[in-house]
Amino acid sequence: MPRVSLLKFLTTFVEGGTEGQVMNLVDRLDLSRFAVRFACFNRTGRFLPLLDARAIPVTQYTIKRLYGVRALKEQWRLANEIRRHRVDIAHSYNFYGNVFAIPAARLARAPVVVASIRSMGELYTPLQQRVQRHVCRLADCILTNADAIRQSLIAEGYDAAKITVIRNGIDVASQRRTPNGGQRFRREFALPADAPIVAVLARLSPVKGIEYFLQAAVLVARRFADARFVVVGGSTLANDRRHAPRDYRDELEAMAKRLGLEGRVVFTGVRSDVADVLSQVAVSVLPSLSEGVSNTVLESMAAGVPVVATRVGGIPEAIEDGETGLLVPPRNSAALAHAIGVLLEDRQLATHLGQAGQRRIAREFQLDRSVRETENLYVELLERARERGPQDGAPRRGAARAHRTAESACRKLTP
Repeated sequence: MPRVSLLKFLTTFVEGGTEGQVMNLVDRLDLSRFAVRFACFNRTGRFLPLLDARAIPVTQYTIKRLYGVRALKEQWRLANEIRRHRVDIAHSYNFYGNVFAIPAARLARAPVVVASIRSMGELYTPLQQRVQRHVCRLADCILTNADAIRQSLIAEGYDAAKITVIRNGIDVASQRRTPNGGQRFRREFALPADAPIVAVLARLSPVKGIEYFLQAAVLVARRFADARFVVVGGSTLANDRRHAPRDYRDELEAMAKRLGLEGRVVFTGVRSDVADVLSQVAVSVLPSLSEGVSNTVLESMAAGVPVVATRVGGIPEAIEDGETGLLVPPRNSAALAHAIGVLLEDRQLATHLGQAGQRRIAREFQLDRSVRETENLYVELLERARERGPQDGAPRRGAARAHRTAESACRKLTP
């Protein structure tokens, strides 16, 4: 039986929650059943070597904006590639990937088109929400990773019957630390060997609420003089309005200095030794203002580290407040500081929550299950498409209309 030809469209391959989950999926995908290729806007990022190692082709489509002659030519080029490689399933991710790739896939008459939306609607402007909703009408399936996102999409007017939820998966076995790796991390940043570390592991973006973590750190430091605070993560694409500008880390560091946290808080940038870092963390914090399901929360739980996070988006689907972690309101540094203080003071409770969180990840968020569910979804969608038979001209006309509407709306947007 011939392999299923699968095209995935990511904007880039830099460090990020979506990118990490896609790479985990591809790494475990049964390549005897699926022939995978990628398309992107920027052929850059630390995940590219993984694709190169598996001989997975990656094609770049370079545009400056989502409308105009250049964008249209690149969409036609993508459509031609989809036809040439007889792609069975085209799967795009998030706003820019969906708006660019879905009309092209429909113009190419790909049998199955899947859109992924992995964040809450408030991340986008009303214009972006309308554009994405219109384009996603052309998709056969809208795949998301949290029930909270599903409900927000339904409230926006998406077809509930098209939305499928597959939770993020964590490879618990891969969360292994290296010998003495944790101590090396402490020495690298001059963190005292006995200091409790309170850490945020997140992309540096305003939506992650890191300012509230710094404000909470001031309150925690008054009670726990030996505590140290660590921010692990880097900025991503500066031209995506949802992401941090290039000087955002500088702004955070300046804020920490103004708050009197100099010498108490360190910014590590992106780390490849997350398991080693987590081995030294007393409390993992995610102060997000909006979130789907955070990989770093799942990774912290998988490592047995107690988590304090904001009650937003899909976070409560991972953390049961008081059972597998602690939840606090967003934009509330006092509540954040109180929860952190509770765990620093009551180490028995911290251990209990960490162990309970670890069991929940092993039970509900296994990577292998996520991969199998995704493979099964692909096969089911393709079987349905084959039962429907060859498409007529309606999808092509619909794609053309969607492109015209998106082009008109997107003239205020840049990728």
